[in-house]
Amino acid sequence: MKPINIAIVDDHNLFRNGLRLLLNKSCSHLIHTIYEATNGVEFLSLLEKNKIDLALMDIAMPVMNGIEATEKALIKDKNIKIIALTMYDDDDYYFRMIKAGVKGFLLKESDINEVKKAIETVIKGNSFFSVDTLCNLIKKKENVKNSENNTFDLTARELEILYFICQGLSNNEIAEKLFISKRTVDKHRSNILFKTDCKNTANLVMFAIKNDLVQI
Repeated sequence: MKPINIAIVDDHNLFRNGLRLLLNKSCSHLIHTIYEATNGVEFLSLLEKNKIDLALMDIAMPVMNGIEATEKALIKDKNIKIIALTMYDDDDYYFRMIKAGVKGFLLKESDINEVKKAIETVIKGNSFFSVDTLCNLIKKKENVKNSENNTFDLTARELEILYFICQGLSNNEIAEKLFISKRTVDKHRSNILFKTDCKNTANLVMFAIKNDLVQI
């Protein structure tokens, strides 16, 4: 993979500096340049002057938060990939960030290996949701059950595959777990997207959580 330019957007200096050091130490082969911004306005200013491939974006920041910054950044450059940096108490903002266009979520306490995995996954055009983040979202939604218990005509196998998609597994990994071919998983995934009227994995994960279709 060609080295990429990354921006760390967070209003806490210690967090930015610590993450930068870890990225330089453990992900130097992935990264060409690391930029820093303390809020959304600074990030958008960086984006005007520099080619940034991926941003690690805090949600709650002064001046301009991560939601607005994500929306405006994608208007400026539709190809930029954004991963939200979250805390457990940020769950009210998760769905708004997905709607804004983020490609993944990382807890701020994630270890560097998970950060590396998220960067590699998202820069390839896929979505990344840490299992801890998904568990937190789903537990929150368990208190608001869908009274109609609507599964949107998904078959048992499709629900099983949806579960693994929400865990962040690739089609190859799902195929191995279920002892079926990748081609079969591809077909099931297409059917799931069609039945739920979702355009991509990020929308599908949000849909599954909102409608209590999965439990982790």
